[in-house]
Amino acid sequence: MAHGPLRPMTSRKSAPLKGVAHVPGDKSISHRSLILGALSVGETRITGLLEGADVLDTAKAMRAFGATVGRLGDGEWVVQGVGVGGFAEPEDVIDCGNAGTGVRLIMGAMATTDIVATFTGDASLRSRPMGRITDPLALFGAESVGRSGGRLPLTLVGAADPVPVRYHTPMPSAQVKSAVLLAGLNVRGDTVVIEQEATRDHTERMLAGFGAEISTEVTEEGRVITLKGQPELTGQVIAVPRDPSSAAFPVVAALLVEGSEVLVPNIGQNPTRNGLFTTLIEMGADIVFENERIEGGEPVADLRVRHSALKGVEVPPERAASMIDEYPILAALAATAEGPTIMRGVKELRVKESDRIDAMARGLEANGVTVEEGEDFLIVHGADKVPGGGLCKTHLDHRIAMSFMCLGMAAEKPVKIDDAGAIETSFPDFLPLMERLGASFRKENA
Repeated sequence: MAHGPLRPMTSRKSAPLKGVAHVPGDKSISHRSLILGALSVGETRITGLLEGADVLDTAKAMRAFGATVGRLGDGEWVVQGVGVGGFAEPEDVIDCGNAGTGVRLIMGAMATTDIVATFTGDASLRSRPMGRITDPLALFGAESVGRSGGRLPLTLVGAADPVPVRYHTPMPSAQVKSAVLLAGLNVRGDTVVIEQEATRDHTERMLAGFGAEISTEVTEEGRVITLKGQPELTGQVIAVPRDPSSAAFPVVAALLVEGSEVLVPNIGQNPTRNGLFTTLIEMGADIVFENERIEGGEPVADLRVRHSALKGVEVPPERAASMIDEYPILAALAATAEGPTIMRGVKELRVKESDRIDAMARGLEANGVTVEEGEDFLIVHGADKVPGGGLCKTHLDHRIAMSFMCLGMAAEKPVKIDDAGAIETSFPDFLPLMERLGASFRKENA
């Protein structure tokens, strides 16, 4: 995705937020729906697909590998798959824009097919490490050539005669685990992934739903996930739940702004993704989970959120994998909580769309908030009032941009971000949605 001119924006202290916040479909499940649909035999119908730039880039990639992918209506898509091992060699470079999840899962999906593909992305994605994916894919027999550090642009040569792999993930990463499992689909024999900490399990749930034989066992080694290779995946009907990572923004905004009450319906409550909500409740948040149910194999609930006086907490490091994308918005909220909020075991934040520890620390400092940071931790010292008045650099990172827009709703002086453009990658309706609830945003001149 090419990045256009900077789009500076200012967020001002807000009146009470009221109403219903319909957030986009889950990004993780949207990526996987398209990829698994493309690897299946027959038709996959998807409703509630997130139509942000990241997911649309994955849809384009699936077309480039030979699947038929079409949009029927708002969030409604259909995929005619080519089956496991059926990917065709793309005629051009695959541009994954800003989608770190997309590019890593797609690499896994093609790594055990005898084809060659070259991947690139925007400036942010080209700066992110891919060795954590290409190293385990090399164990199957795939080869890769990229820039220093294994960065994009990168050419991946799929294994002509792939062998099964038993792989211990060196860090808690659902992307690494999922890439290895997707590669294992086109291998004769069992592919085994062992992880020490549970990470989001959408891939395992969805593989089973599409017809793969997959099991998870907790042993002394860790969580042992075993996939039987060369299944025939069958097209499915998928209703994508709403994204808990996107829901985090209206939820936190309602907690921040005095007098607010907001309903955020249909939010996925997968236990490998709900660490933020657990943390917010520990801080004293008034969040009620209504209409709890199961949809498409995933737990879902409606969230009713009211403004709350919060206290800082220490977030257990073992919770990091279940809320890794939510630390930026938690850091913004922590600025208004009583006392310090301590976040440890978060070094993974340094290799996201930006170095999110540094980005949040510098932005919070610019708005009068005291922070401490290290390679693997961030501590935010909350205060009753956030001075605000600062300029925050977003580094092409959608979550950094949205986090500071939420902070501005409760700060004494307006908070400005240098660029709102990256928000399109995951939450295209964020700005109008928040304004409908009562937020006060203003576009500025670049």
